[in-house]
Amino acid sequence: MIQFTINDQLVEAQAGWTVLEAAREHGIDIPTLCYHEAVAPSGACRLCMVELKDGNWSKLVASCIYPVAEGIHIYTETERVQNVRRWIFEMLLATCPASPEISALAERYGVTSTRFAAADPDRTCMVCGLCSRVCEEVVGLSAIATVDRGVYKRVGAPFSRPTDVCVACGCCVSVCPTGAMQSIFDSVRGLPATSMTQLTA
Repeated sequence: MIQFTINDQLVEAQAGWTVLEAAREHGIDIPTLCYHEAVAPSGACRLCMVELKDGNWSKLVASCIYPVAEGIHIYTETERVQNVRRWIFEMLLATCPASPEISALAERYGVTSTRFAAADPDRTCMVCGLCSRVCEEVVGLSAIATVDRGVYKRVGAPFSRPTDVCVACGCCVSVCPTGAMQSIFDSVRGLPATSMTQLTA
């Protein structure tokens, strides 16, 4: 077992665990939106940032992808972490103003407004890629992709064309952290396949 500290509390973790996994094992709260145990972490939302300190220096790391190591010191509620978390929540509130899930999580951490203008008042998708990852890694398909780039980046079917590769399993809907996939789902699937025979025909 690997020993290190989180908020000056000595904790143990198995080799190969991430800081987030260790924190959750010990009941230490770190907010996330793009993380799900069923798929590999990506660090997309950056809400899980924590401060890693070693002597006189420190750095911010994404806890969902940062591996535990012997003797490291992790802090989840420093002023630096709270400042970054507040900025991320404000950007998410502006990016996804119609998402009740994001609003509720932001409020839980004391962020109830944003200084940024909302580009699309009806938008709920944060483009975290969790839906496409679960489709590929769990279902074994690639029916969902992120299309376009920059401010135009969004979730949809590959090449922006509804695809009959989708089997309408609903895994993407169930893991979506903002509920956005519920409304995107019909634009992604074409004629849903109902069996593996249809998929390979």
